[in-house]
Amino acid sequence: MRIPSKACRSTKSTDPRELRKLRADVTAAFPALGTDQASELVPGKEELSIVKLYAHRGDAVTVAPVAIGVAAMSTSEMLTSGLKGRGFSVLHTYEDHLWRSGDKSSPPFIAPLTLDPPDVSEEKGSVQAGPALQDDMRRLTLEGKEEENGEDQQMCGEKTLPEASEDPGVGGLNPDPADSKTLQEQMDELLQQCFLHALKCRIKKTDFPLLTSTFLGSHVFSCCPEGRQLDIKKSSYKKLSKFLQQMQQEQIIQVKELSKGVESIVAVDWKHPRITSFVIPEPSPTSQTIQEGSREQPYHPPDIKPLYCVPASMSLLFQESGHKKGSILEGSEVRMIIINYAKKNDLVDANNKNLVHLDPILCDCILEKSEQHTVMKLPWDSLLTRCLEKLQPAYQVTFPGQEPIVKKGKICPIDITLAQRSYNKKVTVVRNLEAYGLDPCTVAATLQQRCQASTTVTPAPGAKDSLQVQIQGNQVHHLGRLLLEEYQLPRKHIQGLEKAPKPGKKK
Repeated sequence: MRIPSKACRSTKSTDPRELRKLRADVTAAFPALGTDQASELVPGKEELSIVKLYAHRGDAVTVAPVAIGVAAMSTSEMLTSGLKGRGFSVLHTYEDHLWRSGDKSSPPFIAPLTLDPPDVSEEKGSVQAGPALQDDMRRLTLEGKEEENGEDQQMCGEKTLPEASEDPGVGGLNPDPADSKTLQEQMDELLQQCFLHALKCRIKKTDFPLLTSTFLGSHVFSCCPEGRQLDIKKSSYKKLSKFLQQMQQEQIIQVKELSKGVESIVAVDWKHPRITSFVIPEPSPTSQTIQEGSREQPYHPPDIKPLYCVPASMSLLFQESGHKKGSILEGSEVRMIIINYAKKNDLVDANNKNLVHLDPILCDCILEKSEQHTVMKLPWDSLLTRCLEKLQPAYQVTFPGQEPIVKKGKICPIDITLAQRSYNKKVTVVRNLEAYGLDPCTVAATLQQRCQASTTVTPAPGAKDSLQVQIQGNQVHHLGRLLLEEYQLPRKHIQGLEKAPKPGKKK
């Protein structure tokens, strides 16, 4: 972590007050730590280096960073350099958004850096960890294939993160230990395998012309075996266009620039020896286990509850009940607050209990300007309906086994539309699947099998971090059955079902 010199101050101190304060801060931040562990982290008689950051208002903040990252050098290089310079690329920090989406546990204990390999007997005697702590350590350990040779196994366990990332056996490739091929050569083979797999199993003649970006994102990447990761930048080609150019020179495919700067695959030689001789790899046992686990845990629709947010214009009406601007309420709470307000202020008509007199606060909150001097009473149902309409919409989404998520505004329904593509091809486009806990790639794969039609997943225009599924042809009927019958989503949260082809008419 690099901090501008003007924004921080670094000092060294042996002041016991500073040590006690830091030890108390550490104990408060990590309640799972015991007194002995806190004392080991902040010794009482050693020199302490303190770094204080200064915010834009001048407030001083003491830093105790906890993070997960990828090492930029090996352990020996770190110790040789005196632990100076940039040693890690941070990926995830304690109490960030990723941490909040999990079980919110405290960081596990990690042994100090050591240059020499630890003795097995000393290691067993020095680490006194409970079962839960050992589980945490196992999750942080890179799980690799055990070597028959004991010496190789010990060295494999000592590899740091950067060394492991350079090792062809880590990061998804997992080749035979005796394989002497470089990471680049293995990435070339993986790219070739995914390319041929996509051509042989996922591409049809009716898909052409096919954008090269769509071909890569929706077909090539999906053919990558379980546990392996395809990265074209680590191959000798570096770019997809260069690789496709090579495949075109081998006369496997034909690529054309149909519009300026946009390339598409327009033809494939299905009888090419490399395609006909390609053998589709069998799924790994891990992949089969994951698929079986997914069958045991089918999709369950989220519980969606409408809520109401108090705007500034209605804050006076709700302040007596202890609510202020921005408060989130359920419909039943709003009704009870309005009923109690009317009764407490003697607004119920004495001759007709179904009518409520409107005091100045109610008039300002729920009446239009033209009604201010003409409407003096309202029935209960009309009063409650108007109040709900004047409140700002909000909603709560609860996925099975997760904490409820509250958001302001109205939840966007799953949007189904029809569009015309090149050569007057009709396609079905589906958006907003993520809001209901649905993975667009999973939905696309399911529809591809059900409809026997080409599907693609692309970024949704105008929506940040959202994807849309495109299916060839009018597939609204199949899509409706999938969403309503299998996923059991309420019809009110799906729009566009009326676009399904009428019976007896050509799709």
